[in-house]
Amino acid sequence: MPLSDTAIRNAKPGDKAKKMFDGGGLYLEIAPSGGKWWRLKYRFDGKEKRLSLGVYPDVSLKNARARRDEARKLLANEIDPSENRKAQKAAKNERAANSFEVIAREWFAKQEPNWAANHANRIIRRLERDIFPWIGGNPISDITAPQLLESIRQIEQRGALETAHRALGNCGQVFRYAVATGRTERDPSGDLRGALPPVKGTHFASVTEPKQVAEVLRALDGYEGTLPVRCALRLAPLVFVRPGELRHAQWEDIDLITAEWRYMVTKTDSQHIVPLSGQAVKILQELKPLTGNGRYIFPSARNPKGDKPMSDNAVLAAMRRMGISKEEMSGHGFRAMARTILDEVLGFRPDYIEHQLAHAVRDPNGRAYNRTAHLPERRKMMQDWADYLDKLKAGAEIIPINQSA
Repeated sequence: MPLSDTAIRNAKPGDKAKKMFDGGGLYLEIAPSGGKWWRLKYRFDGKEKRLSLGVYPDVSLKNARARRDEARKLLANEIDPSENRKAQKAAKNERAANSFEVIAREWFAKQEPNWAANHANRIIRRLERDIFPWIGGNPISDITAPQLLESIRQIEQRGALETAHRALGNCGQVFRYAVATGRTERDPSGDLRGALPPVKGTHFASVTEPKQVAEVLRALDGYEGTLPVRCALRLAPLVFVRPGELRHAQWEDIDLITAEWRYMVTKTDSQHIVPLSGQAVKILQELKPLTGNGRYIFPSARNPKGDKPMSDNAVLAAMRRMGISKEEMSGHGFRAMARTILDEVLGFRPDYIEHQLAHAVRDPNGRAYNRTAHLPERRKMMQDWADYLDKLKAGAEIIPINQSA
């Protein structure tokens, strides 16, 4: 007799596994523990075989019969249902293993050790937020240029054009990695050149006229927030390093006796020395009792252990609260300010300035200068720069840049 839902529901387990047959090789196997599994018994090439069709009640009697009928159609065409299932599973696993997301994460894992932590975090967040939801599950060899562009357009349409360009560049890197490792034959991102409008170039806001600089410096000195942020604001114009380098400054890289800060510039993968003026040393000595037991000079306010750096926004937010607008000054703006005034007002050699900015400076023979190049001259330059800023704050006579020559 064929099975019924009532008979299946009322079936009780015994001391041993028992079988309830339905027809066409389909039966329900009831384990002593009470579990109920659908099985199909069939013969192929003269051998008796079994095929699992699912668990009751997740797979109903009606669905189990449908699965049995599908398997019998395969048998009628001389196809072994068990081998067919294995082949489908292997194909599915191969598609998953060669999906864009799997390969992108593999590429990211290989590149991450070469990047700064914040740079790596931005890339993986960009992929997870803007790319994986749209094409992450697709086999990378199946993704076309129009499909990739559709994903990138999602970013552009929310007004993040620069992010869209960066995401497209990251996708191109993933595709080229897939080509190199034999998972696809070409990079479709190359077909999208010109598909996005160009990003209009902008410069970081900065004040370079001495009179404006004096006003900004006085505002920074008057900040009444936490000591780490106050010290970061006062130190930033004295050392004019990149904002991320200042935030990630570590006590172990500072030598207050020799007045030097030595660290690795991740952007150029080179070691750099910042001679510290007397004013800079004084600021660090003021802060050390508070944060000197931690890793970072300027730790996150939310991390009392000091093993996480200050956030990107801490210094900028402080400047905005003091009324210094983003059109006047940014974190990078101190670099432009120093470069302009050191050259046009204080008259230091451009190569000294560029070297202190940790730019790729080369000698007349094309060789990169080492980190100690012109160190005595740069040490004097940094002290003269700090003294000049003190004079500006004190209200010394200010000569506009266009009259300084």
